[in-house]
Amino acid sequence: NPEWKNSSWMQHWWNTAGYLQVRDSVVINVSYYFDFADDPGARNNITRGAALLTAAAEYRQQVCSGQREADFVGRGDRRKPLCSTAYKYLFHACRIPRLEQDTYRIYDPAQVHHAIVARKGHFFRIDFCDPMTGDPYPLPILEQTLQTCIEKADLIEAETSPHLPKLGWLTGQTRDECAKGRTALLEYGGEPMKQALEQLESGAILLCLDDEDVVSRQETACLYLYGGETSGENRWFDKSVQICVGNNGKAGYCGEHSMMDGMPVLTFADHLTKQTYSKILEKQNSPTYTAPPTVHVEPIFGPELYPAIEKASQLVQTAKLAHQEWTGQHALHVQTFHGYGSNFMKQSGFSPDAFVQIAMQLATYRLWGKQAGTYEATQVRPFLHGRTETTRSVSTDSANFVQACGLRPQWDEAQMGAQKLELLQKAVTSHVKCIGLAAQAQGVDRHFFGLSMIGGDDAPPLPDLYADPVFARAKRWRVSTSNLSHPKFENWGYGEVVPDGVGLSYSIQARHCQFSVTALKEHGWTDKLSHLLEESLLELRRIIEASNAGKDGEKNPKSRL
Repeated sequence: NPEWKNSSWMQHWWNTAGYLQVRDSVVINVSYYFDFADDPGARNNITRGAALLTAAAEYRQQVCSGQREADFVGRGDRRKPLCSTAYKYLFHACRIPRLEQDTYRIYDPAQVHHAIVARKGHFFRIDFCDPMTGDPYPLPILEQTLQTCIEKADLIEAETSPHLPKLGWLTGQTRDECAKGRTALLEYGGEPMKQALEQLESGAILLCLDDEDVVSRQETACLYLYGGETSGENRWFDKSVQICVGNNGKAGYCGEHSMMDGMPVLTFADHLTKQTYSKILEKQNSPTYTAPPTVHVEPIFGPELYPAIEKASQLVQTAKLAHQEWTGQHALHVQTFHGYGSNFMKQSGFSPDAFVQIAMQLATYRLWGKQAGTYEATQVRPFLHGRTETTRSVSTDSANFVQACGLRPQWDEAQMGAQKLELLQKAVTSHVKCIGLAAQAQGVDRHFFGLSMIGGDDAPPLPDLYADPVFARAKRWRVSTSNLSHPKFENWGYGEVVPDGVGLSYSIQARHCQFSVTALKEHGWTDKLSHLLEESLLELRRIIEASNAGKDGEKNPKSRL
């Protein structure tokens, strides 16, 4: 196809068939969350929100001006630049619901410069950067702006009793229902509603000031992934970037996954978490820094649209109930393993990512009594418009290892011999080889997907392989895994991809590992799998230590108790 001459042959198919044509809700199915570490200098929503807006404006300026250096992978002669296409979907971008297939809309950052703030389900347009230079406005101005948003949200709540329907609920439904809701809003509100939606959709980012005081990682995970029990109304799930901040300054990120994978967003999150309130304040106290005029706060859906919003009351109520039912069917468990981290894995001669993948294979094997199709997302951004390829974690070598370990841990030293260590080494080596091939676009899954998309009236029928039940089972991902490790992330995660599967995201730090496990609540798997992950990681350490002790002629110390 001549149109693909300077692109990836798969880009359009993957974006449409893989995302925009899928009719499920984006909530949990598509969206993902990051849980940011605390900012010691920002202990409330005003200060943390202002710092995050500042960092976002700085990063926006770098990306939109073209000044930001490209991402690279590898070292020395093997260092390669990565495709930057995904960055155009980072700011001023929004998914637009349509019947049968959604679209994505990107607005020109030279023409629009505002951000959106959500509070108690009400949305406000704010100026957060200089329209000429792109420089962020000073912290005191942004803090005043956010305080005004909170006050105006409280005022709207007081003046519209019973409360106005919260339109954010409409974005959490199945996609065809989202499309019908958007069409109804445009019908009820006409041109003013169209302009209001464009104001919201064109905002650089959406900052959600949640009226929550979450503390635990379990609470924050639920809040950032789908709004928790009460803040689903304070989201617009179609926005590409939502930064969520609680009353106590806890903060995280909710991303719409259709056009951006985790790695490009990770660089944005890296900037957000490194630019702390204290660092920004020190930088802005420079005598060369000049303050702008007072920034104005405007409600997106003003009083002139209240009659149209009231007409949508039943639609909103239906959407709210559907969102609560869907999220209520899910279980999410956050697990922090403190036994060891990447330091021990490297010292033992293992790739940390591959090592944890084999531990997860052992855990899921013990959960279900058998291995299941396991997907690890691997980026292929060294290629133009490349996104991901599949690394298949189930292999002959991983099967040999988990079967040798059995369905129950065997803690006596006689069962921890060199044979298991050899099988572990083979399984890890096999995974490293597989992920290396995937990173070079030498995997099989995207190739098979592309062949399946070649069709039309004159196209030959698909090979018999595609009708083989083993082939169908081999690409059904009951375990969906991905690794994003960052020192400023408390955790991160997403949902399962099949009803009888689990979402299993992880981060590997120097001295600990973090996991986020999701599944349908009816299965009761999340707590069990979290326990099995810890059990498997401890068992792998015992295998390594027992073998090393045997080589050194040492005996493990015994307790005198």
